[in-house]
Amino acid sequence: MQYLQPMNRKHFLGKSALALASAALPISRLMAAPGKTAPAWTIPPYLKKGDVIGITCPSGYIPEKDIQPAVQQLTAWGFTVETGKTVGLRDGSFGGSDAERLADFQQMIDSPHIKAVLCARGGYGFVRIIDQVDFTRFRRHPKWIIGFSDITVLHCHLAHNYHIASLHSKMTNSFPENAALADAVQQQTIQSIYQALSGEKMQYSAVMNPNNRTGKASGILVGGNLNTIETLAGSASDLPTAGKILFIEDTHEYLYSIDRMLWNLKRSRKLQHLKGLIVGGFSLKPDEPGDEFGRTLYDIVMEKVKQYSYPVCFDFPVGHQKNNMALKCGVRHQLIVHEAGATLTELR
Repeated sequence: MQYLQPMNRKHFLGKSALALASAALPISRLMAAPGKTAPAWTIPPYLKKGDVIGITCPSGYIPEKDIQPAVQQLTAWGFTVETGKTVGLRDGSFGGSDAERLADFQQMIDSPHIKAVLCARGGYGFVRIIDQVDFTRFRRHPKWIIGFSDITVLHCHLAHNYHIASLHSKMTNSFPENAALADAVQQQTIQSIYQALSGEKMQYSAVMNPNNRTGKASGILVGGNLNTIETLAGSASDLPTAGKILFIEDTHEYLYSIDRMLWNLKRSRKLQHLKGLIVGGFSLKPDEPGDEFGRTLYDIVMEKVKQYSYPVCFDFPVGHQKNNMALKCGVRHQLIVHEAGATLTELR
């Protein structure tokens, strides 16, 4: 699998088409792996036609016109869309002030008629409000929260504190103005959101990469943006990785920065007790002439995990790229890395 055109984390505008339909299922509980003492994980109810999907901006600013393709598509599939007050608001690069973004997000997760919350875009800003969010009602009535990039803050926070599943996927700024003109990859990535939210058992594959390390493992899937995961270390949103399958991705970083971030994960023992490691898309900034780092992404990753024996998969279709599949964080998966490639399968 080749890396696709790199996209800036704050201005990711991958284009795609979506089909969402679903069947309602009761909340499921996923127990920890045998021999582990970790609490059970809660899977929010899957969606059905007629459900309300809220759109809010807990991070970066987005104009209201830019979410219209997503609103039109969701409405066409039988959903009711509730647009949050932060859509179109702007405070610098943020989708409104901290207080406005907090209030809007809180209203979305507390309102019983809203069945899923789609974050409009990433960028930066969720970390400024995450400690003020009250998850009391959300814990009693969990719902799918959808997004990636800066929304990794939320995925990590839910994993650390509440063991509630969430969906790492494209956001509203990835919907094309004309869905009929979307290419196959765009359609496939958005179709994966439909499949995930409707309760289908997910399975993905990645082509062979000679740097892969073969093996087979199962565990709860966690992860997201590497830079964000690193910055959350030691905080109330610190991502738990022991016994998990970890996926990472990033964009517009220098090789030395990736090396530094992965040393942080290694030194904080986040790589020590993994069941498996999935490396997604990494768009790289070119080294400054005369200051070349001298190591590849593969060198950097494998140096940090060479003493461990779990499977490692490169070129997985997740990240700031067109080929960004929806992944259910907090749900048990099986990772098989073999000579011909790799598969990631949701377990029930």
